[in-house]
Amino acid sequence: MPVLIETQPIEACAALCGELGLDFIELNMNFPDYQADKLDIGRLNEIARQYSIYYTIHLDEKLNPCDFNKLAAAAYTDTAIAAIEAAQRLYAPVLNMHLAEGVFITLPNRKVFLFDEYTEIYKRKLTDFRDKCKTAIGGAGILLCVENTNGYDRADFLLNSLDLLLKCPAFALTFDIGHNAGINFKDEPIILERADRLRHMHLHDAKGKSCHLPFGDGELDIMGYLRLAEDCGCRCVLETKTVAALRQSVNWLRERSLL
Repeated sequence: MPVLIETQPIEACAALCGELGLDFIELNMNFPDYQADKLDIGRLNEIARQYSIYYTIHLDEKLNPCDFNKLAAAAYTDTAIAAIEAAQRLYAPVLNMHLAEGVFITLPNRKVFLFDEYTEIYKRKLTDFRDKCKTAIGGAGILLCVENTNGYDRADFLLNSLDLLLKCPAFALTFDIGHNAGINFKDEPIILERADRLRHMHLHDAKGKSCHLPFGDGELDIMGYLRLAEDCGCRCVLETKTVAALRQSVNWLRERSLL
């Protein structure tokens, strides 16, 4: 399950996770309580033992280690390294991340992404980020899983970036099925072509442009995606936004003897 705005502090989240029979909580570093320098590792590990759960980590969605401002880029990279170090102490096997799109310029007939326009600078920065993360992970076996968001076809650099990261064994894929549905399933063939690197999934139902719906309230082939997750050995986050929606998704799984 994800951290929910309704389940604060972490003890409340863990209690719900345990009650529902779920295995892990995805700590979200967009929340102030889950910044790397705010994490009480000892307390979190004690809570994990109490409820027989573990953690994954969702990095800040705005993380942009390729920012053209070298001070900003360094801060984002340091943030990721700090999260990796926290993950090692929390025994968290996965850190989920987005690929930053950066700034784009809107021309009369198209959008120009600056990461495409200054591709060599961008590639150098992304390679440096990848290599520093690999070094920080060392032999810990932690994976940085890249999540699909607004479509890998939005700009040339996005798919190129994904493949550059996947050249490193410390990186893998997250498949967010709701995000994929919201762009008419355009990311799905890209992810399936790289299914051998798929290790994490964000599961929620969707209908049209509405996503993060509980299972049963949308139009997605949830059973098909669960089979894909099983085939690829994926962890799955039931990524709803409310406790009620999470309970509905859990009940949907239980009715089908999947939980």
